[in-house]
Amino acid sequence: MQTVECTAVSEIRAVSPKFDPEQFDFEHADIYLAAIDPNQGALAECSLWWSQTPALENHRVGTIGHYWAACDSAAETLLAAACDCLHRAGCTCAIGPMDGNPWRRYRFVTEVGTEPAFFLEPQNPPQWPQQFAAAGLSPLATYISSLNPDLTQQDVRLGKARDRFRSLGVILRPLRDGELEGYLPRIHRVCCAAFRNNYLYSDLAEADFLRQYKKLLDVLRPELLIVAEQRLETVGFVFAVPDLLRETCGLPLDTFIIKTVANLPRRELSGLGAVLVGEAQQLGAEMGFRRCIHALMQMGNMLARNISSAYAEPIRTYTLFAKDLPA
Repeated sequence: MQTVECTAVSEIRAVSPKFDPEQFDFEHADIYLAAIDPNQGALAECSLWWSQTPALENHRVGTIGHYWAACDSAAETLLAAACDCLHRAGCTCAIGPMDGNPWRRYRFVTEVGTEPAFFLEPQNPPQWPQQFAAAGLSPLATYISSLNPDLTQQDVRLGKARDRFRSLGVILRPLRDGELEGYLPRIHRVCCAAFRNNYLYSDLAEADFLRQYKKLLDVLRPELLIVAEQRLETVGFVFAVPDLLRETCGLPLDTFIIKTVANLPRRELSGLGAVLVGEAQQLGAEMGFRRCIHALMQMGNMLARNISSAYAEPIRTYTLFAKDLPA
């Protein structure tokens, strides 16, 4: 087993016909790695980032993403080479799986539960987290998704909060057909302000944000994206999508997913996230949905968990791994 390093799209295509080099380019990875058997070709592969990565106190972070491994032996070779490469690049901590930063795909499913996979959720074989652990990467952060099986539930605490926001001139409304694409720059600005102090935050250029979300325009329901506006300024939003994977499993399309909730970090807007979630669930019920998944919340994010726990119970657990590298 040997490893190869590539930095150009043409080189990657020659090594692995199944890998998407356009994704490598668009997501600004620094290098592509593959573990290759002379008779079988690439048996494990990943991309590495160190130029544009999240901040972590006392560390220079490198990330391991675009991960795929066909067998444990290839994974062992690949991950050893990945950590060595990040060390040579000056990184003191390797984090994965993460496609560069948390705006993109990251985390492994580590406790599957009984619910089927849902739309936009990470998916992986159970061996992959075990391969990271065998390579010396330990859990860094844990995340959960929760299910509200009954959208008729109401959080009685939200009535006064809605009245307070109305008195402040905050108006909540769903987006209209044809409005979403033009509204994305506003959503990007709210995200950057709302998440700036989050764990492992990293800046994302507006152009990259727009390109990432425009790929979803054909499957989104704009009426499931509720925005909060105050004197023509967007101050918050909730981003929800139908669980399109249910139809591929022969299940009724009775579930939608709350993927992102954000508001500007202003004292007078405290509680707006809970109101947005309540509005989204009420609107979803009116649209005929029966269930709602609150997706991918960090266990340490008590605000998100408190909002969710009023309605939902955990169904899935995810883990992000890390390894300290020699200084």
